[in-house]
Amino acid sequence: MDKLVITTRASALALWQAYFVRDEIKKHYPSLEIELLEITSKGDKILDRPLALIGGKGHFTKELEDEMLAGNADLAVHSLKDVPSYIPDGLELVAITKRADQSDVFLSHKYKSLDELPMGAVVGTTSLRRRMQLLSIRPDLQVKDLRGNVNTRLRKLSDGEYDAIILAYIGLARLDLIKDVPYSQKLPLEFMIPPMGQASLGIEIVSNNPKLREIASVLNDNDSFLFAKLERDFVSKIGAGCSAPVAVNATIENDEVTIRAMIGFSDGTNILKHSLSASRQDCDDLGIKLANDMISQGALELLKASEAVSFKETRPQRL
Repeated sequence: MDKLVITTRASALALWQAYFVRDEIKKHYPSLEIELLEITSKGDKILDRPLALIGGKGHFTKELEDEMLAGNADLAVHSLKDVPSYIPDGLELVAITKRADQSDVFLSHKYKSLDELPMGAVVGTTSLRRRMQLLSIRPDLQVKDLRGNVNTRLRKLSDGEYDAIILAYIGLARLDLIKDVPYSQKLPLEFMIPPMGQASLGIEIVSNNPKLREIASVLNDNDSFLFAKLERDFVSKIGAGCSAPVAVNATIENDEVTIRAMIGFSDGTNILKHSLSASRQDCDDLGIKLANDMISQGALELLKASEAVSFKETRPQRL
């Protein structure tokens, strides 16, 4: 194999990620010619409403997968949190990069921290997961939709459209943008549980290509791959899409793996939390066990009811 085509979204952060992957591969295969194929995804085009209102899955991945299936690319680099639990026939998710800082970060031009926000302050986020967890602690806040790439979101904050916004820390850190905001506060994972796969990259390849699999394997981190499997098993079992109000996170300490999850209404009510632990040797089905436990506690009914009320204030009314 003399040439490798990597497909990626065209946003600044996605390109950072694709160049990072390219450079890592180059360290192991210096003579390999690597080309980037930049694609604008559906999720990047639809900026006038929350993706949770559009329906379907894979808003940031489908176009990249289509390029691979059409033979125009060999490998795709995704933010793992955007990758649905279902992978199309002919493709494989074969490597997960080492998980970076998973924190969400509070950003403001007016207030030093989340605790300093006054009652009724306007906070920007489109994530149902963030809405759920934020309003479960601060039901007095107004949470408003926030779409666009990272720079667009930061501009809306500086223009005064929001008192504060919440974004993933790692994207801002990679683009060196946190310094441009007067006040920032990393939120503890105990307060803001991440989504499946946050702060890892998912490497997807065309199936039945041993050389591609070999190349992709240099990017894999074993612990991160395990965490991703458990989290994705959980999400798949309960049938939650990428935009559902679901938080799930697997960690390891002293060879004990713990996975915890939280689901509820996006207005911060009707919260269901649960966690399970097992030794690393016995944790392979821990995500499925956690999902089954929560299903027995009413998780499926809760998710269905939550979908009916999420973004209710922005849904078009039937005439």
